[in-house]
Amino acid sequence: MSPTHHVPADEEKVFLISEELEFRPGPGETPQETSFVWRDLDGDVDELYEFLMTEETNESTRAFFETCMYRAMYERKYRTSADNVRDSELEQFIWKPPALKSTRAKAKQKKTVTRKETNNHPATVEDVSAAKQSVISTPKKAVGKSKPVPHGADLPQIAEAQAYFFIWDMEADGFVSAYDEVLDAKIVERTSGNYNYWVVATCDEGDLIMHKIASDMNPRWSQQTHSLTWNYNLGGTYGSWAFQFTSPEGYERFKEAFTKTAWETLHRVPWTKIKPDEQAYVMSSSSEDVEMRDVEDEEGDEEEVLSELDPDEEQSDEEEEEEDSSSIPRLSGERNSMLTIGYKGDRSYVVRGNNIGVFSHTGDNQVKYFATISKISTTKGREFKPREVMLHDQDTKMVLMNPSDPHSLYNMDIERGKVVEEWKVHDDVTVDHMAPDNKFAQTTREQTLVGASHNALFRIDPRISGNKMVDSQYKQYVSKNKFSGLATTANGQLAVASEKGDIRLFDCIGKNAKTALPPLGDPIIGIDVTASGRWIVATTKGYLLLIDTLIGEGRYAGSLGFDRSFPAEAKPMPRRLTLRAEHVAYMNHEISFSPARFNQGEGQEENAIVTSTGKYVIAWDFKKVKKGQLDKYEIKKYEDTVVQDNFKFGDDKEIVSEAVSLTVNFVLSRRSDCCFGEQRVGDQQEKSEEADQNIASSDEQFAEQFEHRE
Repeated sequence: MSPTHHVPADEEKVFLISEELEFRPGPGETPQETSFVWRDLDGDVDELYEFLMTEETNESTRAFFETCMYRAMYERKYRTSADNVRDSELEQFIWKPPALKSTRAKAKQKKTVTRKETNNHPATVEDVSAAKQSVISTPKKAVGKSKPVPHGADLPQIAEAQAYFFIWDMEADGFVSAYDEVLDAKIVERTSGNYNYWVVATCDEGDLIMHKIASDMNPRWSQQTHSLTWNYNLGGTYGSWAFQFTSPEGYERFKEAFTKTAWETLHRVPWTKIKPDEQAYVMSSSSEDVEMRDVEDEEGDEEEVLSELDPDEEQSDEEEEEEDSSSIPRLSGERNSMLTIGYKGDRSYVVRGNNIGVFSHTGDNQVKYFATISKISTTKGREFKPREVMLHDQDTKMVLMNPSDPHSLYNMDIERGKVVEEWKVHDDVTVDHMAPDNKFAQTTREQTLVGASHNALFRIDPRISGNKMVDSQYKQYVSKNKFSGLATTANGQLAVASEKGDIRLFDCIGKNAKTALPPLGDPIIGIDVTASGRWIVATTKGYLLLIDTLIGEGRYAGSLGFDRSFPAEAKPMPRRLTLRAEHVAYMNHEISFSPARFNQGEGQEENAIVTSTGKYVIAWDFKKVKKGQLDKYEIKKYEDTVVQDNFKFGDDKEIVSEAVSLTVNFVLSRRSDCCFGEQRVGDQQEKSEEADQNIASSDEQFAEQFEHRE
């Protein structure tokens, strides 16, 4: 009989739950008692610990405890939640006595390709660490039992390709090998007909990970290195993993299957139900490293960036601290919800409950509290908290949306700090969104503006008597459009997004859309357009979608999608702007972008895009993004959650950001001031001009982890 250890009641011992414990029910000291036993991993092979239950422990409690142990083993082995695991999938963890040697079946060895057999692989973390004069050991090959894993081996496979497998190591500041040999990267369908797809990494010993395909995986594809990186939330912690495929064919096959299954997961309909041109549009959104058409090289960009990074020119941390907020009224129970920046003056306005804080921009890249517009109320004295605000008429007015009265807009006189007019738009049509008549209308005396309900577009003119909707410029579309935002170009053309994820381009109000771009699946929460109408940025929760509206082929080549329809076979190629998977792991919170904006100014070309998530403000270098470098962004971290941000009008470097609980705005005075920069799995890092260009937003602590060797 195996010796057992009994720990005194006042002594505590901790055991890591895993298969190696050989956990199992044991015999009690009496027929009425039961127990659990497990191996003493520090002792001899036959030494056990015993957990003895009292006679008061009922059978259901004992069975629940045992099941919890098996579920914990499952989660540790497969690095995924066991919430939806079937009992049959837990049977593999039930301990079985070892069979006699004479009856053991010989395990079949699967032939694998080791790293010595190929030169086309990323370097391990030791390769980059050598440059830092430090050595970080690569984890050994995953050890597991050789018996088949029921859910990985028996489920229908959608795609399979050979790949190397990596995991992001926070301590090593890089991706490290999670398995020493080539393994099988798979996409499997766990529940037939329910669009329940999973990414699986399978080696000889079993499945190393099994991650459910969902919209928050943040997948990033690299054609250059044939790699995929993604994020996954395990128990509240965001990790990052990577496949580098051994062949271009395997990479393309896996990417195509992943894109299809991700689309089906969001839409809950088969991929074959959509038209071929829409399939091509969705597929093109996964392409990376592609330069946009007709993008000119910007000479001098590197000098400009390097000058910004000059340590002698950078401001100190003390100089960038926020203004003393002791004189700012504290409004208990309310949080900042919206930010709008003046076009003609130096004012910014922060909405906090039914109050608006007014801030002035100082000459030293700071903001200073100026005044508070208190207790916003209707002309009848009913207080309300604005749902949306927009400056109007050269910053002399602010148009407010009252959530309790969606059929009207309210005109507030900025100088008086008081609502002076109610604009009743229509008795039946609600105003869910509004935009200026054109991109720069707010800098002029233009009085009209554009409104949208969930399924209609219309013009609003506050000068007409009665209802303010212009009947001749009203157009209602199909009943379930679910419009979620609109933006206008300098010529007054409109880009309209929806909760379904589609985008419509209009040359004017009152007509059908010239271009309708199909949805990728994620709801769009905000949209912006460049002054010329050439570029659109749409914001979803987990990524930005950048679209070039220039028609490149066919009869109307050279026109924009606002003026003419794209040929069915030549729709634009949308580009996803996402954060690198390792940066999401560093942030360790769910990505939830605020509506992204281009910097803007009359006579200026847009060269940056800004958004935020959590405590981080992210600014993309639009010039480099247009050249196909989609990860050229910088990040600034704040002390509190940022709810909205935008560029100061006419400036591409000053970003005014609004935090949740602070009434003081912050200014990011340099787009190069970031807490961390770029990194790519398997990047070719040649010590040349190409490598030097990466200095724009890279941080030394995030040196390149892998090299792609010819």
